[in-house]
Amino acid sequence: MPHLHHGASGSSSGSVLLALVIVVTALVYLRGWLHLRSTSLSAIAAWRAGSFLVGLFLIWVAIASPVATLDMQLLTAHMVQHLLLMTLAPPLIWLGDPQMAFSSALPQRFLHAVIGPSFQWVPLQRLGRAFANPVVCWLAAAAALLGWHIPAAFTLGMQSGAWHMVEHASFLGTGLLFWWPVVQPWPSVLRPDLWIILYLFLATLPCDILSGFLVFCDRVVYPVYFSSSHPFGLSALGDQQLAGALMWTGVTIVYLVAGTILTTHWLSPRSSREDELVQPELPGEAVPQRCVDSRSPLRWLKS
Repeated sequence: MPHLHHGASGSSSGSVLLALVIVVTALVYLRGWLHLRSTSLSAIAAWRAGSFLVGLFLIWVAIASPVATLDMQLLTAHMVQHLLLMTLAPPLIWLGDPQMAFSSALPQRFLHAVIGPSFQWVPLQRLGRAFANPVVCWLAAAAALLGWHIPAAFTLGMQSGAWHMVEHASFLGTGLLFWWPVVQPWPSVLRPDLWIILYLFLATLPCDILSGFLVFCDRVVYPVYFSSSHPFGLSALGDQQLAGALMWTGVTIVYLVAGTILTTHWLSPRSSREDELVQPELPGEAVPQRCVDSRSPLRWLKS
């Protein structure tokens, strides 16, 4: 049986590069957040900035921390990665309103010359609308979850460093897609509806199917773990059952919390999220924004 993937040096260099990217992303975000705070204290609340930074930290934990090296030995560690990348980090990142912060941090000339025209390009707008469709978001997340846990695909990812990175990227990318219609970050206004609650409920079904299969299957589904050193005294089958139970409980708790929060917003006479937002009178379609400073670099979004 071929051994599991990643040489030590390649894994180390990749971890350092990812850590550098995360640090730079955090610094750019903080630059934009501080600029917005200097013009309007209600632009992005401090807890939202903290949420974004925690989301970045969880991505680092999943891919570049010592926890990431355990996925070669334990399916449970792999499941922790999956939960961090698809279930925990994405909503925390969207809650930080990164579009607003990055728009404030980037140079004005770049915004007007590159970003603005790009967002007005019709094919890109159509692609964006397609990816913002909740049905597409749900199907993409379900496909990534179930597809990468097919034994052949799972083995490919474990034996190839390149495919392993593709797997991580697909988990994070589809996780961001999935949580977009739930969090509805700026420039959207959070207006919870019954369909969002149903969306979250239906999203538990693929996780329940996969986790139930892993928990109750009486054989090891992924033979790559037969060659594991079995840390913590876990057998391959015991590790598999623990991983399935972790997915089952973890996803259920997160979706239940999200559904409870959205239901509270839905039943309340006025969402606290809408209280934060200022909707200026604009010609045509108004774009919600918290920063009312007319000099804000966000004004290009109104065109």
